[in-house]
Amino acid sequence: MRKTLFVLTLGLAAMPMLASAQQSPVGKWRTLDDETRKPMTVVEVYEAQNGTLAAKIVENIAAPPTCTKCSGKDKGKSIIGMPVLWNLKNKNGVWGDGNGLKPSTGDTFRAKSVVVTDGGRKLEVTGCKAIFCRTATWLRN
Repeated sequence: MRKTLFVLTLGLAAMPMLASAQQSPVGKWRTLDDETRKPMTVVEVYEAQNGTLAAKIVENIAAPPTCTKCSGKDKGKSIIGMPVLWNLKNKNGVWGDGNGLKPSTGDTFRAKSVVVTDGGRKLEVTGCKAIFCRTATWLRN
């Protein structure tokens, strides 16, 4: 009985750690087309050397292979390996206050927040240009 109670208590104590591990945005996510909702790319979210989060495209499913609408050094570059989020900071458990790039339009934006939802199955990425914000939903790969 004591052994069972000990194992049960240990399991309950570990549950918050498991829940927080599932809520990490680190990992691979499928991005979706804004209109058709079909998968476009696979993006890997990772911890950068400076402790911030970043994301880059690791697989192209149905997006143009190069960033034709980008400007400057990214114009015409392959989207594989291209950063799409960077400098995301953790404030009270919410990642945000970083920068982003949408290769299909070449637009850069302020990454306001990146939040894991739906039990770890979805990533809500909210980006803003000036006062206009929109949220894209990515699916765990």
